[in-house]
Amino acid sequence: MKSLIYGLIIISIGLVSCKKDQNRITVKTEDITFTKEGQLNIINNSTKKVIAKLDIEFAETAYETQTGLMYRNSMAQNQGMLFIFKDERPRSFYMKNTRIPLDIIYLDTNKEIVSFQENAQPLNKNSLPSNKAAKYVLEVNAGLVKQWQLKIGNFITFTRL
Repeated sequence: MKSLIYGLIIISIGLVSCKKDQNRITVKTEDITFTKEGQLNIINNSTKKVIAKLDIEFAETAYETQTGLMYRNSMAQNQGMLFIFKDERPRSFYMKNTRIPLDIIYLDTNKEIVSFQENAQPLNKNSLPSNKAAKYVLEVNAGLVKQWQLKIGNFITFTRL
């Protein structure tokens, strides 16, 4: 009986020790960094002049389009992410797990802007839909749509590296 009691005491001490050690565990996380995969120009449809030039990452696979810019802490003003879908249809994005405010620009098959959502707030789960069918979606830092004075009908060109 004594050995059973001593055994239970030793197991209890071991469990308490393990629990204390678990509280000391720290998880190291790394910032997700930008990887330049291409270059993109936004062009004024009436003057044909370049409004903005961006370094871009592409989101094309199911994983890339589902995660997008989630979990990132920052993005430079000359960077963006271009989502390329297989078909043109109404799109809707949200900011779940996205830590930086964004402008979301929806483009049709001809790469013309059909609508945009400005100043999408970080971590917000509300739907941010396109007003028309879109095949491409460009995410840039919040405030750039206004700064660049983008209009419906402006268009993009892009190249891959």
